[in-house]
Amino acid sequence: MRRILVTGGAGFIGSHFVRHILTKHDDYEVINLDKLTYAGNPDNLRDIEGSPLAKRYRFVKGDVCDEKLVAELVEQVDAIVNFAAETHVDRSLMEPAAFIRTDVHGTYVLLSAAAAAGGRIERFLHISTDEVYGDIPAPRLSQEGDPLRPRSPYSASKAGADMQCLAFIETYRLPVVIARPANNVGPNQYPEKMAPLFITNALEDEPLPVYGDGQQRRDWLFVTDNCEALDLLLHKGEPGEVYNIGAGNERPNMAVVEGILALLGKPRKLIRFVEDRPGHDRRYALDWEKIRALGWSPRHDFNGALEETVAWYVNNRWWWEKIKSGAFREYYEKQYGARLAAARAVLPSES
Repeated sequence: MRRILVTGGAGFIGSHFVRHILTKHDDYEVINLDKLTYAGNPDNLRDIEGSPLAKRYRFVKGDVCDEKLVAELVEQVDAIVNFAAETHVDRSLMEPAAFIRTDVHGTYVLLSAAAAAGGRIERFLHISTDEVYGDIPAPRLSQEGDPLRPRSPYSASKAGADMQCLAFIETYRLPVVIARPANNVGPNQYPEKMAPLFITNALEDEPLPVYGDGQQRRDWLFVTDNCEALDLLLHKGEPGEVYNIGAGNERPNMAVVEGILALLGKPRKLIRFVEDRPGHDRRYALDWEKIRALGWSPRHDFNGALEETVAWYVNNRWWWEKIKSGAFREYYEKQYGARLAAARAVLPSES
């Protein structure tokens, strides 16, 4: 395995994975195919330009739904890692068609090109999500063989992609490995997602819009830990298998909110409890013994992951300030304007 096609490599997790592969494997080349939608950001890999890594890196602007382009790129590589996806649940409630197009049809185009390569593709690593399992009541943990019960257009589109992968494994014997990571957190995450939204809002002394009661629970996985797990699966994951990637950092959303405020020295009066989004899953939690058996474990606990994330946004205002001053503002007002107008502030007894 010498040359890898990474789709969606200008996004949050994809950019970290591109950097990880180029840094760890000094004989590997990466072709990064990214459409550069609103969340695809060339700044995420700006440090590679002009560095020694640039000799083994090529960026191609394009769409995973472009069958001709994808076929041409697949002919040039030994493996495929598919991050390309629309990923934000809130946006999927507004524009579900975009999620079906990229997450479902885009995955189909990649799988078809890989199958047409006639056995030359050594591995197809598909990046899914823990959200495909749907809401998981405590104390249950989702296992890889559990039924998929998605409850949002986003998670349904990812479940559809997973089912296509499983079909191509059986029908075409394509060496696909499916990864289902927990909620990622870390540098370069687009500020529509909870952690970077609350960090950057707090830095600007703006309200933090917390959905419902803030007791929705997630397992928080630091992005570089996830990349190490994905690297392991690319090389040692069993074709045809699914692997959960957890971190053992399950916390309610309010623990994230309070941790951010504490790290920044900001008051709890910034918190606003707003109307919850439709179909908001209360809990995701993974059984990840399967990947642990391959020798992987996360390096970051919850506090370490949050501290590194907050510190990066504090020290990289250049990255996020220009994002939040553009089209992001229109989305933010559409998503939170009415909610914040009707929000409940933290009571003095809760401060």
